Amino acid sequence: MAQNILIIGGVALGPKAACRCKRLLPDANVVLVDENTYISYGGCGIPYYVSGEIARLDDLRSTPYNTVRDPDFFRTMKGVAVRTGTRAIAVHRAERTVTVRDLATGREEDLPYDRLVLATGARPRVPDIQGLPMGNVLTLTNLEHADEVRRLCEAGNIANAVVIGGGFIGLEAAVALTDLWGVKTTVLEMMDQVLPGALSPTMARMALEDMRRHGVDVFTGERVVRFEGEGNVRGVVTDARRIDADLVILSAGFIPNSELAKAAGLEVAPFGGVIVDDHMRTSDPNIYAGGDCAAVTSIITGKPGYLPLGSMANRQGRVIGTNIAGGDATFPGFVGSWAVKLFDLSFCGAGLTADRARKEGFDAMGVGVEQLDRAHFYPEKHMLGLELVVDRKTGRVLGIQGASPVPDAIKARVDAVAAVLQHARPTVGDISNLEVCYAPPFASAMDVVNVVGNVAENCLAGRMHPVTAEEFANLWEKRAENGVFFIDTRPAVAGRQIESRHPEWHAIPLEEIEAHVGDIPKDRPVALVCNTGLRAYDSGLILARHGIGGVTNVMGGMQALGKIGFEP
Repeated sequence: MAQNILIIGGVALGPKAACRCKRLLPDANVVLVDENTYISYGGCGIPYYVSGEIARLDDLRSTPYNTVRDPDFFRTMKGVAVRTGTRAIAVHRAERTVTVRDLATGREEDLPYDRLVLATGARPRVPDIQGLPMGNVLTLTNLEHADEVRRLCEAGNIANAVVIGGGFIGLEAAVALTDLWGVKTTVLEMMDQVLPGALSPTMARMALEDMRRHGVDVFTGERVVRFEGEGNVRGVVTDARRIDADLVILSAGFIPNSELAKAAGLEVAPFGGVIVDDHMRTSDPNIYAGGDCAAVTSIITGKPGYLPLGSMANRQGRVIGTNIAGGDATFPGFVGSWAVKLFDLSFCGAGLTADRARKEGFDAMGVGVEQLDRAHFYPEKHMLGLELVVDRKTGRVLGIQGASPVPDAIKARVDAVAAVLQHARPTVGDISNLEVCYAPPFASAMDVVNVVGNVAENCLAGRMHPVTAEEFANLWEKRAENGVFFIDTRPAVAGRQIESRHPEWHAIPLEEIEAHVGDIPKDRPVALVCNTGLRAYDSGLILARHGIGGVTNVMGGMQALGKIGFEP
């Protein structure tokens, strides 16, 4: 007898699981239900539709061979029955049925299943703000709202926009509104940095400066109190200011849609994700779950975690489709790889930041470098920044993040480390010796990913005592109080330009350090800086040979300082 496979949810995981199962088990009766009109679309592409980089809404719903993935496509080409505008309202585990309601007619019926897949996704977290609901206050989590934002911008009705939330979607939305449509955009983030939990404070400062340099106002550490307007929004009031707004994008995170699972008695994590094993089975072996509604094990911490990304949902969908067809596929968990493109800079990461690692009980530190992404003698090259997160006690690598004006360059380095994190517990030595492709048009002979491993080894061994760009900037700002002796080890021309304005800034090039050792105090802390950190490191070794300790080196040098907006 043919099996009944019922799938609830039709964006990413649901269609992938349905099609995989049908390929492996052609006789199965596969039914997919979704309460919305549009299914099987690339939700992560929505900001690029708003920006105009993706021309048509249907491009987000199309296959690589330009066929729109609508219900007819799944019925005729995949053998999967799709029912849109249909909401699942109850799961009856004993009877193996799901009650669904047709939203157009209100009619309810029970659909049978032998295997059930919960792909219910997540919904936007809507803060408790006075004035909601209100017109032109939208999210960017479905195609209907994306189309509405695009229509408003095309009509020229939006002069000022406010994005609430400085995460991935929030920043991408701000870029989209500013870059193409010329909308004056403000980002509000209640945490003390943008991309909280994804970037270190220094990297987050780089992202913030990239936004501000292109006219986006970014305010962190502010809470939205109320919306003003009659009918449509006209202003946003925070605990610090009022901002004009013709459009508000809510992007304050996600809440897993796990109510069906919880009501059915399935195990659910405290943060709301449905608990699954490595086969993507819930606490009921006949029910699977994945994607944005599921809690999945972090490979780094070994604990249940949450990562609502379309890439992970698609991979999980294939695992589920294989298993409900009788296979034995597993999903090992996640290391948390991500990428985001802003204006001039793109950022990527995997694993934990140092702050998050410390909260998980690791003795973590972040080590950063700035280096050219290609051989220094190759004509075309760009500066690339990497930060490696390591455990001081064991040397274990816990995460990596970076920034570059070339998206592919930073993604390649982070992907290399992410792959190692997924299948091993690498140490800094493994990253130092990580084999990556080399040719001058692609990388340096000692690639930046190896260099950040080398620097981490030096830090763990006590051969250097780094400070972040932000910490160096704070030292400089409070120089009258802390007595730090600042040395610029770059070639003389660069350092002396600053020294001419600030006598506290001492231009002593690396080549002259040995000769000027007697001019450097031994009873004051010393802070070294150069273009990327290399000359300062070598200078520190010379000073150490002469008994000058307490020397710090700013990670990434003037390159990192420039990215956070530091100007001495």
